[in-house]
Amino acid sequence: MPSSERAPAQAQVDQAIEWLVKLRFDTPSPLTEQQFQQWLAGHPQNAQAWQRVSGLSDELAGLPGTLSRRTLDGSQRQRINRRDHLKLLAVLAVGGSLGWAAREPLGLPALMADDSTATGERRSLLGSDGSRIQLNTASAIDLRYSAERRELTLVRGEVSLDSNASDNRPFRINTRLGALGTRDGQLLVRENEQGLLLAVRRGEVTLLPYSASPRLVHAGETLQVLANGDSQSASLHGDPWGWTDGVLSVQQMPLGEFVTELSRYRSGLLRCAPDVAGLKVSGTYQLGDTDRILHLLARSLPVRVDYRTRYWVSIDAA
Repeated sequence: MPSSERAPAQAQVDQAIEWLVKLRFDTPSPLTEQQFQQWLAGHPQNAQAWQRVSGLSDELAGLPGTLSRRTLDGSQRQRINRRDHLKLLAVLAVGGSLGWAAREPLGLPALMADDSTATGERRSLLGSDGSRIQLNTASAIDLRYSAERRELTLVRGEVSLDSNASDNRPFRINTRLGALGTRDGQLLVRENEQGLLLAVRRGEVTLLPYSASPRLVHAGETLQVLANGDSQSASLHGDPWGWTDGVLSVQQMPLGEFVTELSRYRSGLLRCAPDVAGLKVSGTYQLGDTDRILHLLARSLPVRVDYRTRYWVSIDAA
């Protein structure tokens, strides 16, 4: 088999991870950008490793900042030490996105979710009980049914559930912060930096945090559940249900926040310059074509969209 068709070697995966950490956390200098482009073009498997690794922005968002300062630097040539490098690989592997490469050398078990989606992918499922389930981008769930109850575990990402009300068994949704209970509810749960976003469209949902008192959530409520179990009404600039219809629907959302949302549906790096991050975005955008969305932004706002590569895009002032 030609070398261009073989899977990237572990060394190339490691290099791609180092570049991703640096580009994700730091503002790259022109020299760093030039060095990255030279590495990317240096071998076909470098580009393959970058393509596969570059969808890890969600996992990197939770990493300690010290890791970002120990990556390649054009002048100091600092590198992640072996302990931190293994820690980084472990976080990424457990997150699910590097199962193709990092798990085997680290001896980590594969994350065997019942159903999952890749970055930019959305999927609709029909449970054996007749409930309708949708997975958003980069998400994974487990489903378990017994004679006593129905159970869904959000392994990562975001899921919507339209429970079949004709099934009398309670439906339990497990998350990393606690559980949710319903029978006939239509709800949405999303992991985010603050904890969990919970939106209820129909029925009633009982919120059962691990570290706080239960709370009954009614139809029409949208809550932000914090890491300590407390919850409060969520103030949003967009429709949290939009993605279930394949759209990103926003109203007066700051461009920086909009770019963060859009980046969930694109592999690679999508950056917004601080001097345009406060510009407001309104509209309904089709998630099936994120390049089209970027084109529309450049037409409606005083910004330009620069493609360094397909996987590295910057939005700057026009």
